[in-house]
Amino acid sequence: MSLEQRSLHCKPEEALEAQQEALGLVCVQAAASSSPPVLGTVEEVPTAGSTDPPQSPQGASAFPTTINFTRQRQPNEGSSSHEEERPITSHILESLFRAVLTKKVADLVRFLLLKYRAREPVTKAEMLERVIKNYKSCFPVIFGKASESLQLVFGIDVKEADPTGHSYVLVTCLGLSYDGLLGDDQIMPKTGFLIIVLVMIAMEGGRAPEEEIWEELSVMDVYDGREHSAYGEPRKLLTQDLVQEKYLEYRQVPDSDPARYEFLWGPRALAETSYAKVLKYVIKVSARVRFFFPSLGEVALRKEEEGV
Repeated sequence: MSLEQRSLHCKPEEALEAQQEALGLVCVQAAASSSPPVLGTVEEVPTAGSTDPPQSPQGASAFPTTINFTRQRQPNEGSSSHEEERPITSHILESLFRAVLTKKVADLVRFLLLKYRAREPVTKAEMLERVIKNYKSCFPVIFGKASESLQLVFGIDVKEADPTGHSYVLVTCLGLSYDGLLGDDQIMPKTGFLIIVLVMIAMEGGRAPEEEIWEELSVMDVYDGREHSAYGEPRKLLTQDLVQEKYLEYRQVPDSDPARYEFLWGPRALAETSYAKVLKYVIKVSARVRFFFPSLGEVALRKEEEGV
């Protein structure tokens, strides 16, 4: 009897077991066929001291992890009429799989953020026991997508510290020492935002008009004057916090009337990284996810040749 037939004709607890078995099998396919994650909907992160992911919305606060992903149809994947011929239970199992996978990725991102804030390493065994639980066969897919989300949204790298013990440490990307965790109410890393702004400035030849920065940030649903669930008040972060931290310079464009402003890299950014390193890093990320910088390769090559 097939898995689909078992799910239709067995007891509830047996049906759940059959569905979980199906999810385990389809995880192997997901690792090869799923498209990389794209910036999607907002999930919430707890602020409590426990490192357990929340089991319900209660007790969670509005701190996001942008982790939802969608699989884009490829031209050779067949038409919708072909899909209609598939058994209804196949669609049910696929939908169940995607819902479970998305939730597990969100839970793991929350768990890893708590570990980062506590400056604690994390092991594969912890992730399996505390988050993945009954879906251990899906660990490579869940862990990979969670790691990519941490890179994109928060500027946090998950690095293997001990291959034998499968132990990992969480560090800011590109060796940047800033993460924005400056006070009790600042609990979401801001390094991802900083990297994106540094990339924009580098692509503009070292100075970027303020209006162009805001235009690019709008692609990420970050708008001047609108509170952002991950980055807080973006104007304050952009024109005050990062300027005070000496990662950015914010100055009036010479002889502009009416006054216009532009951003440059600050001395701390120049000391900790380089144009070439930042651009190469984003090229690597762009190879896995849909991003919005089409000409990064040419710019990175030019900056490397210039030695900046």
